[in-house]
Amino acid sequence: MLPVRSASSSPYSRPERDFTAANTNAMTQPSRRDLANAIRFLAADAVQQANSGHPGMPMGMADIAEVLWNDFLKHAPHNPKWFNRDRFILSNGHGSMLQYACLHLSGYDLPMQQLKQFRQLHSMTPGHPECKDTPGVETTTGPLGQGFANAVGFALAEKLLARQFNRPEFDIVDHMTWVFMGDGCMMEGISHEAASLAGTLGLGKLVAIWDNNHISIDGHVQGWFTDDTPARFEAYGWQVIRDVDGHDPQAIREAILHAQAESAKPTLICCRTIIGFGAPHKQDSEAAHGSPLGKDELAAARANLHWPYAPFEIPQEIYDGWRAINTGHVREDAWNALFDRYAQHYPDLAAELVRRSHAELPQDFAAAADAYIAKTQADGPEVATRKASQMALEAYGPHLPELIGGSADLAESNLTIWKGSRNVLDEVAAGNYVHYGVREFGMTAISSGLALHGGFLPYDATFLVFSDYARNGVRMSALNPAHVVHVYTHDSIGLGEDGPTHQPVEHVASLRHIPNLDVWRPCDAVESAVAWKAAILHQAGPSALIFTRQKLAHQQRSAQQVADIERGAYVLSDPAEAKFDAILIATGSEVELARQAAVALAQQGVKARVVSMPCTEAFDRQPLEWREGVLPGWCRKRVAIEAGVSDYWRKYVGLDGAAIGIDTFGASAPAEQLFPYFGFTVEKIVAAVKDLK
Repeated sequence: MLPVRSASSSPYSRPERDFTAANTNAMTQPSRRDLANAIRFLAADAVQQANSGHPGMPMGMADIAEVLWNDFLKHAPHNPKWFNRDRFILSNGHGSMLQYACLHLSGYDLPMQQLKQFRQLHSMTPGHPECKDTPGVETTTGPLGQGFANAVGFALAEKLLARQFNRPEFDIVDHMTWVFMGDGCMMEGISHEAASLAGTLGLGKLVAIWDNNHISIDGHVQGWFTDDTPARFEAYGWQVIRDVDGHDPQAIREAILHAQAESAKPTLICCRTIIGFGAPHKQDSEAAHGSPLGKDELAAARANLHWPYAPFEIPQEIYDGWRAINTGHVREDAWNALFDRYAQHYPDLAAELVRRSHAELPQDFAAAADAYIAKTQADGPEVATRKASQMALEAYGPHLPELIGGSADLAESNLTIWKGSRNVLDEVAAGNYVHYGVREFGMTAISSGLALHGGFLPYDATFLVFSDYARNGVRMSALNPAHVVHVYTHDSIGLGEDGPTHQPVEHVASLRHIPNLDVWRPCDAVESAVAWKAAILHQAGPSALIFTRQKLAHQQRSAQQVADIERGAYVLSDPAEAKFDAILIATGSEVELARQAAVALAQQGVKARVVSMPCTEAFDRQPLEWREGVLPGWCRKRVAIEAGVSDYWRKYVGLDGAAIGIDTFGASAPAEQLFPYFGFTVEKIVAAVKDLK
């Protein structure tokens, strides 16, 4: 079996140490306070050198971090991506130097020179943790509360993978998710969404440690944060351990042991701490939160905590007390040996876990997707693209056991459930669907956690207009990046009678402005199937798939045109003559309108090319030759048609082109009345082309 994580009999437990301050330069056995002080002063000195940052949280949580990292955290500094490691997430990411200090002291590939470059260009120690920059950082954090929601996704991934792959005597998937969070995380609404769902899901290997220091940027929080937070979490179904002295290692250790003993509920450990602990004139005040302590206060803190070392000086005895490299090797080697035996007994399961943990798609997926796309083109279904999305899920889902989906209480509208969907609350190995409830923001951040953990390809869903609720989670999925598919239906005034509160106008353009996010707005079932395939293959970041409520016409295409859809934009139709006079660019439901307008223009002697552009990001990545072939520079008569804000399209039509869009809010009426009311007619497109010089 794997090594026991935290029991006192474990060979990997650290012996109890004297909790006294060091008084001399010569250390033979550093105390726990000495080890924690190494965090405090690495953090404070780095902030001071950068003249920027947050020393208060690292100084306040140093004792907690020291106990967690040295006595409980199962990790392998030599191999930060070891699959069965515990996941540590710093939700209060402004205190990033705490994590950098722990990583450095533990032996990760984060040298002291990088700590000295804190918050500097191209360093491995940015102002907030970024998982692409720093070994050992699991997710990018900073926007408060989101790291906590990510942690729920990490813990859910562990639970579901354990259910799918573990067998008697083979606990191949067996690790904890630890998350630090502060008062600010607790105030953010996403913490309510994520904590509520985590309790419902019974994530017993999730432990959140709350840095309850009563201070935020504006000062003591009593004037704006008087919640009974422990009672709130108890109501969510969490185990809550109250009133832990965050500066007493033994109390912290006992609380963590208590947390690990609970397997059916997530645990919140409420630690009372002092922000800026040890800085005699600034601790327990907002002065320690977000700015350097200053040379005089740093010197006073050194004297107060009996830390006689120069900035960035760590004695070897402290390193020896911290280094987890040896136990990391032992733990990973033990797990590897266990996995080898597992592979002998369950070779197919072992191979599947290796594939999924390496984010390798099944070998048959691309061929199966292409076959389905070709069949859909031949069948020519005229369906709403939300229905086409569900059809694609039915086709692709059986080939993708890593696929896990969910909707924010809109499954019947988003059409995100397919025949293979199984509720994760059901005790079945194939659980792959999360009913997120009305929690768009939490859902989105949890999806990122599922993706970043590894072993899953998540998709989430809501109405497009409610992507606003989720937007910062979408942005963070792109920044991480996380391979997530965000599904948004009811994409325009085509929603109809629910009116402007539910009719998205600016949302597609807004999503397109998020870097590293591919946004697909397909025009029929074929483009919808291609969009799903592209999103599954696009592992460099997330994708947003935008679908209609209303039925759309099927577009005729050649096999080459079908293949060209993945390029983001392609020529859907050209006039019979080689030369054309104008280009009509459209997406989604407006592609059919553009095609009809091209026919009407031809009857008036104007030859128009029709370009379907389902994904501007994919098109912009194409070679210049392709882009010029679709939108040749010599043709300046261009009209873009999309039921959304028009300004976005200036990059394709230029100042001398035209964009037919919606630059007001919508209205409550049947969809078939709204499109002509807002000017989406063949006549208006024809007039726009003729007006161009």
